[in-house]
Amino acid sequence: MIKGVIFDMDGVLVDSECYICEAGVKMFAEKGLRVKPEDFKEFTGMGEDRYLGGVAKKYNFPFNAGKDKARTYAIYEQLAANKLNPLPGVFAFIEKCRAHNLNLAVASSADKVKVEINLRETGLNNNVFDFVVNGQNVHRKKPYPDIFIKASQGLGLHPRECLVVEDSVSGVRAAISAGCKCLALTTSFSSDRLMEADWIVQDLSFATDDCITW
Repeated sequence: MIKGVIFDMDGVLVDSECYICEAGVKMFAEKGLRVKPEDFKEFTGMGEDRYLGGVAKKYNFPFNAGKDKARTYAIYEQLAANKLNPLPGVFAFIEKCRAHNLNLAVASSADKVKVEINLRETGLNNNVFDFVVNGQNVHRKKPYPDIFIKASQGLGLHPRECLVVEDSVSGVRAAISAGCKCLALTTSFSSDRLMEADWIVQDLSFATDDCITW
């Protein structure tokens, strides 16, 4: 029986992909490397170490995780200021979950600084969630299941008692590997890439009660 819902952040609660992508492009440009937005696509949902590091590796370009991520986040915060809004259906779905007495968590592969920026900018940081875990809290990122196992533990639940809401291929695989049920949103990938999920909808405004009442 479901007792908790674990939300990915980017592409689920908020659409910040264009801003973090632009920030990454600008960061590399400052270092003298011209990259394209599409270079980042395959690393979506894997955390900024992989998101930025994967692009650097593609171009055989030096990457300093600490410094380069910090600069990217600084650019990102400027780009995203007063521009981030929750995706359609987010608040209504959260209210529906609360009405069913479900515990709620965020499990994002992003670093803590980005998670805090996004939750603050979208108004989702005022005790909305019972537990928040970020990519710095786990060693192995998605598609490994570690972050969802840690989130379920933070809620005091077994993974099989949790629904994960995801938008990325790696995230769906991580959720299934953790033993959770998965609701996939087609905000970042087409439905044919997310077929491992138990439910697939356009965004949370299309989510039906059956995904939180099993």
